[in-house]
Amino acid sequence: MVCPFAERAPDSMSADFDLSGKIALVTGASSGLGERFALTLAGAGAQVVLASRRIERLKELRARIEAGGGAAHVVSMDVTDLASISQAVAEAEAETGPIDILVNNSGVSTTQRLVDVTPEDYDFIFNTNVKGSFFVAQTVARGMIARAKTDPARQARIINIASMAALKVLAQIGVYCMSKAAVAQMTKAMALEWGRYNINVNAICPGYIKTEMNAHHWETEAGQKLISLLPRKRIGHPDDLDGLLLLLASGASRFMNGAVIAADDGFGI
Repeated sequence: MVCPFAERAPDSMSADFDLSGKIALVTGASSGLGERFALTLAGAGAQVVLASRRIERLKELRARIEAGGGAAHVVSMDVTDLASISQAVAEAEAETGPIDILVNNSGVSTTQRLVDVTPEDYDFIFNTNVKGSFFVAQTVARGMIARAKTDPARQARIINIASMAALKVLAQIGVYCMSKAAVAQMTKAMALEWGRYNINVNAICPGYIKTEMNAHHWETEAGQKLISLLPRKRIGHPDDLDGLLLLLASGASRFMNGAVIAADDGFGI
């Protein structure tokens, strides 16, 4: 029974989460959260463009997606190289069509005290996490804006992957925290300028998530001690972000723009 007070029927709401016919570009898709984001979007019906420097890993992921009945394409992208970004986006759109969804996921970090950070460490982090993310979004947004001028009803989505470290300073990764705070502010700036073109720009701030790259850490004494300090004494898994990702990628987020959303199991409280 449809609620008489609902302006939109429940079946139309569920259709909002269907990404069939959408083209989604995921950066840093060769492992970790990027890999999971790609699988999730493909499972919702999107054609997924997998971008990274590790092409062989992307090809393996493409095979997994295709084996599950999805569609995926592979492009080489180094987000610290502006020419590589432009070439990858052009190649992606030539092969699949216009990009509707960007998951701006590439990120790196180092671990040391601030007094030990070198200029090389600083540039390594900021060139990927801030400069790279900005110019990937800018390159994709230019196409989205051009299309909006001829088709104002067309919806587009940019999802920047920040971190709980954007909202809560953590020891020995201070420069990473600074970079992700910049991503959060960048998200709001993009939302303000690009919202008029029906581009919704939002950010996800994941908490501690177990991935293949950090799995060993959670078995160490230091990892176990950190888990003991968390509100619910547990860490997350990549699939814990599926629902939030699909919300922000889909039509269901039509009224969300400039949101910076923590998905950290309460750690930032």
